[in-house]
Amino acid sequence: MAEDNLSTQTLPLGHSGLVGGRWEQLTLVEQLGNIGSEVGRAIRAKSAGNNERSQAAFYRALELFDATAVCTRSAARREVLRAREVVCDYLVGDNDYNSDASSLEAYFIPFAMAARSGR
Repeated sequence: MAEDNLSTQTLPLGHSGLVGGRWEQLTLVEQLGNIGSEVGRAIRAKSAGNNERSQAAFYRALELFDATAVCTRSAARREVLRAREVVCDYLVGDNDYNSDASSLEAYFIPFAMAARSGR
């Protein structure tokens, strides 16, 4: 994905004012922990058959991924965008990466735990 295509303006979902606001003040670990929360919500709703709720959480996760990519330096940006790609592949793609709920949780939970311990 080209960097100039990253925009939070494309998804008006409820995380308004992320770029240039409070989101940039969070550490990358805190940002990824928050993204993981939305990804977890999307996965749980999907497995419960609640497609509307899953889609809403998925879009919020995309918005947070994009906001993070915009305010993150290049090496970390690649990691953020790769994680975004894997989440998209699992939730709405063909699951070419053969991900599952537990593998995504295993990726995001340490960020949430580290962010929480840093408070």
